[in-house]
Amino acid sequence: MSVQISDSSSRILAGLLEARTGQQLTMNRRWRIETALSALLRERGIATLDELITILVMGREPGLSQQVVEALLNNETYFFRDRTPFDTLARHAIPELAKMRHKSRRIRIWSAGCSTGQEVYSIAMLFAEEPEKWHGWTIDILGSDVSTACIDRARSGVYSQFEVQRGLGINQMIRWFEETGDGWRAVEPLRKPVRFQVHNLLEPAPHPGGFDVVLCRNVLLYLNPEKKALAFERLASSMAEDGWLMLGAGETVIGNTNKLGADISARGLYRLIGDGSRVEKREGADRRTATGG
Repeated sequence: MSVQISDSSSRILAGLLEARTGQQLTMNRRWRIETALSALLRERGIATLDELITILVMGREPGLSQQVVEALLNNETYFFRDRTPFDTLARHAIPELAKMRHKSRRIRIWSAGCSTGQEVYSIAMLFAEEPEKWHGWTIDILGSDVSTACIDRARSGVYSQFEVQRGLGINQMIRWFEETGDGWRAVEPLRKPVRFQVHNLLEPAPHPGGFDVVLCRNVLLYLNPEKKALAFERLASSMAEDGWLMLGAGETVIGNTNKLGADISARGLYRLIGDGSRVEKREGADRRTATGG
């Protein structure tokens, strides 16, 4: 089956993706189009990508455009992806929250752009592995993504053997997942604190000012500067005054927002600007630029 695509069709698909999600399909990412859409073409019996574009432009199948957008999204994820961020949460943010929230005994975490949910369940494991410490606490972990298909998968909590082995040791896999006819399903202690919803990062935050930790990793990379600035507005508005934002390794607040600054005591975490003792005025290789009061 031929899946060659013309430049004009490529531009139409890029425009559709950006209009629906804010994500850019830049020239160096357009090689993904043929691979990403090949399964959809087979499923629909469409011979070429240009034929697909014709169907989209004519508007004969309204649901098809959403399927195309979801296929074009980069949904790469796995359990404890890039392990260091989870170590940072476990060693810094979560112990601090245990102290700061000892009266309310409630912690709220938002994983924005959670794809098929592995990040959310990884966070849930950090709490589930210390049941006595968190007894009597309310742990609320929200996962959101613009893709309906991804959120449906995340809600199911069911993963293939390849997916559960990717990022998890054998002991974790056996402890936190049970084998079913459909695959490996997250056990109740992992499922209890988590919930999922379809949400576009450019829309108002689900719970303004309510989240103690917000993770938005490897999502902002694909936004143009204007959309990225709006996304940071949304993320900042979602955070509790003393909360944290975690970005991906290749992402930063520098030059994108004046509402957030790097946490001086935890690399990779950002806080709302307002307390100069906690936030760096500027970021660089020399950590001595941090303000200390």
